[in-house]
Amino acid sequence: MIKYIQYIYKTYINKTMLTLLALGFSSGFPFLLVFGTLTLWLRQQGLALSLIGIFSLVKIPYSIKWLWSPLIDNTKIPLLYKMGRRRSWAVLIQICLFISIFCMSCINPVKNTYIMAFFACLTAFLSASQDIVLDAYRVECFTKNPQKQANGVAIFILGYRLGLIYSGAGALYLKALYNWNISYRIMAFGIFIGLFAMILTNEAVQYKYKKFKNDIKEFLVISVIEPFKDFIKKEKWYWILILIFTYHLSNAYFNPVINPFYNDIGFSEVEIANVMKLYGMIAAILGGISGGLIINKIGLKKGLLYFGILQCLSTMLFSLQAIYGHNMKLFILVVSMENFISGLATTALVAYISSLCNKLYTATQYALLSSVMGASRDIFSSTSGLVAEYVSWELFFIISSCMSIPAILIILFYIKDDK
Repeated sequence: MIKYIQYIYKTYINKTMLTLLALGFSSGFPFLLVFGTLTLWLRQQGLALSLIGIFSLVKIPYSIKWLWSPLIDNTKIPLLYKMGRRRSWAVLIQICLFISIFCMSCINPVKNTYIMAFFACLTAFLSASQDIVLDAYRVECFTKNPQKQANGVAIFILGYRLGLIYSGAGALYLKALYNWNISYRIMAFGIFIGLFAMILTNEAVQYKYKKFKNDIKEFLVISVIEPFKDFIKKEKWYWILILIFTYHLSNAYFNPVINPFYNDIGFSEVEIANVMKLYGMIAAILGGISGGLIINKIGLKKGLLYFGILQCLSTMLFSLQAIYGHNMKLFILVVSMENFISGLATTALVAYISSLCNKLYTATQYALLSSVMGASRDIFSSTSGLVAEYVSWELFFIISSCMSIPAILIILFYIKDDK
């Protein structure tokens, strides 16, 4: 036990990992400020559900961030570029993100709905842009030690989840004490955690900027076409894309209807919130950290395979919950197991995507591949409600669990072992 604790301490308590923890927090906390937390603010201010639904369009930048990732990969920022390619962009974006969130805190969403929508869109765009930079920086931190990539992913995801707690539960507590405007004003200062971390750290990989001679065609070739050509040189690249799309699908498919499911079998909003925020969040954090340690021991391919199988099985547990209905002990067990295994699987998938990126095009390639991963969550899973209407909950979760079987087969037959 002591050796295990020493191993965890040696792996995670160092400058690089603590920096990634802070950057994960910076990446995570803006998300709810333009989604769940914002929609609650709008609803409490009396805005119509139809108008609140339109606000959900602000998530678009997260799905299409690969479109401007080449600019971030290859454009030099005047003066700031001396900090390095990633650090200069991160600092600029984080300062702008602070200003944008702070502006949201100064708006009355009822009297200035369109202005609020503008700053919500701007915040989402800046947040997605920050993700491009921070994901690239995280990948590049382990260029010399790729075997540590999974550990870096685990600690980054831990920071991300802490950021979600800050802008989710934290914002709600502040609203209860003061009001929404003051709550958002305090939320804006969360960006300084990542900003200070980026200022105090060093550039992971030194980069010599290319000169383009004011030729847009040359820029497009080097910054856009070459990263894509480099990726499709990989053996079985099309199977890789299918793997990324389907790996998390068994989990992502039921997410849009999971709260209606809990409601249908008799759980109250308070019961759902308590179990999800306490047991679910703790289990997800432990799963993420454990995933990094396990992958270090067994290798990335085995991690992807074993965690993928466990993910399918954990989804089937919800069928058991559907059979037994309002059973709190089973509810806690199912939610904890699903979140823990989801933490394992997420660490494995993000580590795998990171391992695919060429350090010359890290931001562009990671943004593209993570968008493929997000497409299964944001697009394909939108059909889950339709399926749930026509089958029983028991059968629905069995169908969901089968969604990731293609990924498991691809890992078995087409993915090379990676120690």
